[in-house]
Amino acid sequence: MTTAQATLEAPARLTRPGGKAPYLHQIDLFRLITFACVILIHVVGATNFAQDVGANAVETPLHFTREAFFALTGFVLVFQNRGREITPSDFWRRRLPLVATPYLAWTMFFWAFSLVTGTQQPDSLEASMRLLLKDLVTGGAWYHLYFLLVTMQVYLLFPWIMKLLRATEGRHKWLLLGSGVLQVAVTLFMTYQPFGVSYETITHLYATLLPYQFYTLFGAVVAMHFEAVHAWVGRHRLLLGGLLVAVLAGTEWVYLHTVHSGTFPQVASDPFQPYLIPWCVTVIAAIYAFTTRWSGRRREGSRGARLVSWAANRSFSIFLVHPLALALLGPVIPHVAERFGAPWLSLIIYLATIALTVVIVEVLRRLPGSRALTGRPRLRVAA
Repeated sequence: MTTAQATLEAPARLTRPGGKAPYLHQIDLFRLITFACVILIHVVGATNFAQDVGANAVETPLHFTREAFFALTGFVLVFQNRGREITPSDFWRRRLPLVATPYLAWTMFFWAFSLVTGTQQPDSLEASMRLLLKDLVTGGAWYHLYFLLVTMQVYLLFPWIMKLLRATEGRHKWLLLGSGVLQVAVTLFMTYQPFGVSYETITHLYATLLPYQFYTLFGAVVAMHFEAVHAWVGRHRLLLGGLLVAVLAGTEWVYLHTVHSGTFPQVASDPFQPYLIPWCVTVIAAIYAFTTRWSGRRREGSRGARLVSWAANRSFSIFLVHPLALALLGPVIPHVAERFGAPWLSLIIYLATIALTVVIVEVLRRLPGSRALTGRPRLRVAA
């Protein structure tokens, strides 16, 4: 058996200096694939009509990204801390500022941006301040900031998540089963809200951990059993690939059937439709299987390894900045649409959004406020 095969099938519990967990290069690629899909779904939404059946068919499977992020968050936190005793105050002091600072900075930026561009037009200064306070509480300053707000909730609860995992050792499958039942109930409630429950109430749930609790626990449980799960994935890649195709086909069939039954395409493709749960779990597992195959064949110092490492270092920054890049490209979209039409419009704007985002990130990473604006330390400017 080669070293690569051994790594893929049953990695040992290696530790780095200081007792740190081993570095998993497949997580870098997993994160990049997910972020690329995040940008894609936002571009598709920005370059097509809201009720376009085909566009929503593309968006439907791409909704897995938010669930994948929270599965990844739960996984990384547990994998890094499963062998440690966690002191809540120390953990919060280390982790919360990494997300809270960019959240505050970008909430204030997008609040001001919406006032300048006319997206929001409060009647008075007092109304503007109330809007800012509401944005801070709800994550509503821009459409991607809810993710940071929910991530902070995960961080706040994480010490107790670890206690729960340790208290239920040996019964984690039942923990996931209970969490899965709750997930189905929550998505049913959000999709088919009972009479008397306002849509505004439902939208506020988007910025809470409740609709993502199963995926966070899913990632956390996988991390607790990492060696066994990793080995199983390495042995069943073909199975996961086949499931990915089959479940994708089934997901699209349900979406189209729902549309043909009279549901608006945008509603039929809502990210919290219960029928998306099997797809989200399947695609998360399949992407991990693909990234472990890449990681097992990765050569340190190769062009691919350097590219993934470079991009992973900027992935959070790209997530923070890409909605701004897409908004700045907004005036160009009608002109591109007139000349090229679909689907080239979405492809061109997608590539342009990535390029502009990277340029903005590279500038921000070299400014004194880099940590607040990008979530990463400032890069030194070559003399």
